[in-house]
Amino acid sequence: MDDARGESAGRFALEALDSVPVAVALTLGQDHRLAYTNAACRAYFGDRPLGEPISETFRDLLRPDHVGHFDDVLATGEPVTLTETPVTLSLPAAGDEERFFSFRLSRFAQEPSGVLITAVDVTGQVTAARRASHTAERLRRILLRYQSLVQVSTQIAWVTGPTGETIEPSPGWERVTGQSWEEFRGTGWTRALHPDDREPTIRAFAEARRWHRPTRYVCRLRTKDGQYHHFEISSTPVYENDVVVEWFGTYTDIEEQWQRQRRHALLDRAARAAAEHTGLPETFGAIADVLVPALVDGCGMHLLSGFSDRPHGAPVIAKRVVTTTAREGLGPDLPFRETRFAADSGFVRAVEQRRPLHRTFPPGEPPADLLPEESTAWLTEVAANSVVLLPVMVDGAVAAVVSAATVGDRPPLSPGDVDLIGQMFEHIHDALSTIVQFQRTQQVALALQHSLLSEPADHADLQIVARYLPSPAAAEVGGDWYDSFVLPGGATVLAIGDVAGHDLEAAVQMSQLRNMLRALTVDRPCPPGQILRRLNIAMQSLAPDATATCALARVEQPQPGRWQLNYAVAGHPPPILVTRDGDCRLLEEAANPLLGVVFDQPYDSAVEPLPPGSTVLLYTDGLVERPGEDLGRGLERLREQASAFARRPLDGFCDGLLNSLLATTSTDDIALIALRVPTGSTSGP
Repeated sequence: MDDARGESAGRFALEALDSVPVAVALTLGQDHRLAYTNAACRAYFGDRPLGEPISETFRDLLRPDHVGHFDDVLATGEPVTLTETPVTLSLPAAGDEERFFSFRLSRFAQEPSGVLITAVDVTGQVTAARRASHTAERLRRILLRYQSLVQVSTQIAWVTGPTGETIEPSPGWERVTGQSWEEFRGTGWTRALHPDDREPTIRAFAEARRWHRPTRYVCRLRTKDGQYHHFEISSTPVYENDVVVEWFGTYTDIEEQWQRQRRHALLDRAARAAAEHTGLPETFGAIADVLVPALVDGCGMHLLSGFSDRPHGAPVIAKRVVTTTAREGLGPDLPFRETRFAADSGFVRAVEQRRPLHRTFPPGEPPADLLPEESTAWLTEVAANSVVLLPVMVDGAVAAVVSAATVGDRPPLSPGDVDLIGQMFEHIHDALSTIVQFQRTQQVALALQHSLLSEPADHADLQIVARYLPSPAAAEVGGDWYDSFVLPGGATVLAIGDVAGHDLEAAVQMSQLRNMLRALTVDRPCPPGQILRRLNIAMQSLAPDATATCALARVEQPQPGRWQLNYAVAGHPPPILVTRDGDCRLLEEAANPLLGVVFDQPYDSAVEPLPPGSTVLLYTDGLVERPGEDLGRGLERLREQASAFARRPLDGFCDGLLNSLLATTSTDDIALIALRVPTGSTSGP
């Protein structure tokens, strides 16, 4: 209402404004006495006395400069607008409250003239505007903070469009990879991924876009210095009106974490591999399978022979026992053989210094004095770029040397890689020590065992052949033994036995048992069963915890040209008699309890005539027993094979049995001794 002249109803017509929703008031005269307030005005500002100057009536609301606006409007007729003016109201229900009003002052042209005031409550608009402004400012600050964080963060932040192409520069990406925005934009970022990780990463991101779901995965990223680091990628879709408009994500360098996890995993794998084997070649082969291809592309293991005992300046002899490569076709298979290294070679220097010798070189140009000639040729052929020689220490001595190499696109071995290989062998030291100590024990036991397996007795008329095969399990030393000797009266003794156990103690007890049996047999002429009973009594005093089986036979000639077998068996498989025509049967008439068990009864003996050309076979259970199989099946198999080989020479007879029966994979050591009588002889009475 710029000018009140349009009003035709006069001053009192203002009462029609009582129902309007905005506050209306009227002042009259030069001293601006309040003449009217409508209902909205009274509701906002309370009842004010009419007839008093407005400066007094609204003293609590007006500022001094506001009264001047009334003078100006009355004098010039130009309206004045005061926008978003704060006013503190005392409301009965809420108490004091700040509200915002927009006031308009216009001249009331009727006489007496005055000023018409309208006030509109704009508190809601002001509050909303302030809230929006505050939100905008807060978002602006958040954006500034995010931009600052991106600038200094070790993470790489990136934004792609809905199709996966980068649409914004990433300072972190450029700082880490060295790629400019022009190189990075679109799909250029994929060129910084490791070649082996490129397709899997693109595929994983495509799968995430397909299902519109956040994803996280690990890949290798080429850094500015040309090295590859493991990064964890996290990405999430950004929605607008339920539509994915872009993708936001980060790359976080997790190389140290990845290296720690790999180290723990490889050490655990090495420990498990070492625990599953009992021989050095097998154990080193299992460790090579852990190293390849996790750390290297090729690995060889060389066992040293007599290194610590060699004279100063003497060459070193190393036997290759393992060759492992990352994939088929990566060079030729290298032979397992001994190689002599000169005392001034790099190989010997590494062994003598007892620390790793690490060399990095141009692809296909390895040093010439580190490895055998064929190994150096292999490194050249496959374009190797680094190699390490690592002496493996066991109980303070160099037991082996590991050679490992990287080839092709794989980066050369780093000092950290070399250190990790060394940690793997330190990690399994106790297992290697156990293997080495056991092998030393085994060598002693085998030497003792073989020293007791004497050559069969030499007899003018009788043929005697013996065979011994140690257990295929390298960790075991058996207690099997055989013996043959001629008594003063001319009879020939055959004996065979098996002491329980597979260790050095069993070998020692076997030695004691053999010697006691010899002494008892020579001591007095008596049936073999009686001798075995006396041996059992002696064992109760000399070896009370030992048990053993034994078959004792004496081949006698009661008359010229006649032969007989006087025998007894103590818990042992029965002897076999094979005639020249192939008839074969078990001699089971003189079975007795095993040795080491208290048995206060006489032991039985039996006498068996020996037909001309017949063969007597004594053997241990390793020849006939198989895991999970009934012993009767093994004995029947032995009878069949013995019958088939009856006409072979005695050497061929024994070898044929071993070859045919070992085809079923025996797991125990085996001893056998066979005797054949002349073909021109006649059987006993």
